[in-house]
Amino acid sequence: MSAVLFYPSMRTSLLILGLSFCGGSIAAQQTPAAPPAAPTTSYVLRAGDVLKVTVWGHEDFSGQFVVDETNHIQFPVIGDFDAHNVTVAELRDRLRAGLDQLFKQPFVTVEPLFRMAVLGQVRSPGLYTVNPTLSVLDVVAMAGGPNPSGSLNKISLMRGGEALKLSFSKGSSLQDMGVRSGDQIMVGRKGFSREDMALILTVTQVALSVAILVTTLNNN
Repeated sequence: MSAVLFYPSMRTSLLILGLSFCGGSIAAQQTPAAPPAAPTTSYVLRAGDVLKVTVWGHEDFSGQFVVDETNHIQFPVIGDFDAHNVTVAELRDRLRAGLDQLFKQPFVTVEPLFRMAVLGQVRSPGLYTVNPTLSVLDVVAMAGGPNPSGSLNKISLMRGGEALKLSFSKGSSLQDMGVRSGDQIMVGRKGFSREDMALILTVTQVALSVAILVTTLNNN
């Protein structure tokens, strides 16, 4: 059995949550099958990644550790690890070898996590730490999905200084596009929303009330 901890798949439930906030026309479309998740064991670590390390039976050596901007990781007692071009499986083996000098046959699991931001017209904007097997749509769902003013057809993904335009209605790019540490997902505003309609009605009512008041005063 692999010693790497695999994160339970959230794709189906999060996809359903994300779709629940879409308009009727989008909900009526057939949902494309989600792509298979890449094995986390072969994932090559990047600066900014967070690693959830569990040393079973030794909580003092367990926790979350960040790959810094120089691609290094500081681990208790063992010290500094160079994570440049290192996979999750290779790091796990290095940690196991180092801990083997302290404990007999240590059981180590390593789970990579990404830190990213979800901004714009979502119900719970903010910073999120997510599993690398998730898609952009999954992460939007984690943020509560689009709010009444938001649209899944107006999403921008900022990655490495480049803006990628994604849309649910133009294929399954939101489901196919994976995430990376440092990504920023921006959910845009609809062209015309219920909130806009409510604002227009309110302004219209106020304008009518003022007009009636002015007419009444003039007649008096």
